[in-house]
Amino acid sequence: MNTLARRGMRLALMTLGFAGLIVAVNAAPAAATAANNFHSTPLGHGTYVSHGTLPLVQGLEIVVSRNDVDPGGFSGWHSHPGGAIVVLQAGEITTYRSVGNHCEVTTYTAGQSFIERPGDVLMAVAGSHGATVYATFPGVPMVNGTPAPRTDEPDPLTCPGL
Repeated sequence: MNTLARRGMRLALMTLGFAGLIVAVNAAPAAATAANNFHSTPLGHGTYVSHGTLPLVQGLEIVVSRNDVDPGGFSGWHSHPGGAIVVLQAGEITTYRSVGNHCEVTTYTAGQSFIERPGDVLMAVAGSHGATVYATFPGVPMVNGTPAPRTDEPDPLTCPGL
């Protein structure tokens, strides 16, 4: 068999091999199983708009909560030992974050999500229509047998008027 024929045969076999691979990969999802007596209720969702990541430590607790905040209500100065993933389901929240010797102010609206990094000291204030917030707190320590996702903090005096 001459070189040209061998190349043609090799090309034909490779093409057949790739075609078989494509068929096999596309057939795999057909083997998936459907859920049975398994019900999921989405509590909220939001587009991630902040930057950063949260560390997860094996063995610590994860807490999920719904926070309903009345118009003008506020959280008080606080931090989260493992951070927080926050989804604003309804309303508006303005966060006041103490960063060094200044105040960082950010307003989030329904449909947005953000993180609070571990140890960040901040206060959240609801807008004129209140807010509904779903928060996931990873890396929560246990204190006397109870998860402690929040640490109350003194006023850092970096955000005048609060």
